[in-house]
Amino acid sequence: MVMMIVMAARGPYSGLLVLFGLTPFGMMAAFNLPAVGGTSITGIDLAVLMLSGMILLRAKAPQELARLAAPGGAGIMLLAFLGYATLVTLFMPRIFAGMTEVFGIGRSGNALGIVIRPLGPSGGNISQLIRMILSIMAFAAVAFFAARRPDPQLFLRCIQVATAVHVTLGITDILTNAANLEFLLAPLRTANYALTLGQKMAGLNRMIGGFPEASSFGYYSLGLLGFWLSYWFQSDRKSMMPGLFLAAAAFVTLRSTSSSAYVGAALLGAVFVASRLQMQQDNGLRPRSVAILVSTLALIPVLVASVVILYQMVPGFSDFIDRSLINKLDSDSGEERMEWNLQALRNFYDTYMVGAGLGAVRASNWLISALATTGIPGTLLLIGFLWRVFRLPVLQLDPETRHLVTALKFGCAGLLCRALVVKASPNLDIFFFAIAGAAVGIVTASWARGRRPVAVIPKHAVAA
Repeated sequence: MVMMIVMAARGPYSGLLVLFGLTPFGMMAAFNLPAVGGTSITGIDLAVLMLSGMILLRAKAPQELARLAAPGGAGIMLLAFLGYATLVTLFMPRIFAGMTEVFGIGRSGNALGIVIRPLGPSGGNISQLIRMILSIMAFAAVAFFAARRPDPQLFLRCIQVATAVHVTLGITDILTNAANLEFLLAPLRTANYALTLGQKMAGLNRMIGGFPEASSFGYYSLGLLGFWLSYWFQSDRKSMMPGLFLAAAAFVTLRSTSSSAYVGAALLGAVFVASRLQMQQDNGLRPRSVAILVSTLALIPVLVASVVILYQMVPGFSDFIDRSLINKLDSDSGEERMEWNLQALRNFYDTYMVGAGLGAVRASNWLISALATTGIPGTLLLIGFLWRVFRLPVLQLDPETRHLVTALKFGCAGLLCRALVVKASPNLDIFFFAIAGAAVGIVTASWARGRRPVAVIPKHAVAA
């Protein structure tokens, strides 16, 4: 409530800083709704509602929102997905009730944990629909104000605040665990989620920060890693800021001890190198870029050799690698998640590929979850939205803004890489939609000024 008062007093652009600063508090509930599937309304949810309410106070808000949802843009795909997801969530659990069995969270006294049961309407349907609506509201609100004020420094500060808060919470979590002072973070862990506090991997306390588990902490960390990797690589300044934030994001990603984050980071690295090589091929090679790429490629054999030596000679390190990566699929958790995915695919076919509705099916992969809950139509709409976000043109932007928008897209790519490994629902969460909204809003502002994106900028235009 204090944060909402601050947002109301300082206005929407300070409110953006508050919103991004609250995103690492993934388990801080404002209040819980036991009657709606045990849904927790968190601090970030209230920040989204507050920022969305501020849109109504702005002149020409309907016209500007309509511009964000114009045909050919990313917003129209997301709006269409929300309409379809709402229909299948409200009706399909009733139409296909009892025709297939689904994995879900057992909330009764004798059915705690993940249980298999016949498909039918439940509080989880409304709960997950509310969460999806909040995520799309975050996209719309951030895109709206980004289009009104496409200031790259403002959104760079937003990511800086989010990174600083996230890293601080992670370090505080480790220190309080070591000192048996976990109660100090209890006020930040009030959501109705299962808290995995005090878990260890190969003797290391798993870092969870403001999230309920290491996996979700690693998911958020990977989004920051993607942003800062791109921003640092493109930066020509002598400032140490991008490098320090990149090191901090890499540290919390590694320290999360999340297997899915490690695999997602490997996917992100491959995507980043491939995109950089393609971009350099299209625009010409810069000496600095060549030096960084050559140095990185030269270090790969050294890193591989170091890992092999440590694995062979250090028992603790080998135990960590075995548990987090090599033996993960053979573990109880790995087998359980694979069973969720197989059952979700059965649900996809049993519902004639139209989906069982949000919250009706539990899977462990973003694509499978999207297919099982929203079917082929919803999945294609989501993929269309992602395609338009990642294909946002940046050539018409000034260098500073272009670097920021590219980094925002890589932040989205980091989150998506992790979601393709492990994600229980098609909702990529508020942080993803907020940074996607920032990228879309900034590019939309350039369109509104009449600078339509072009494939090649003529030399005389560059000179002018």
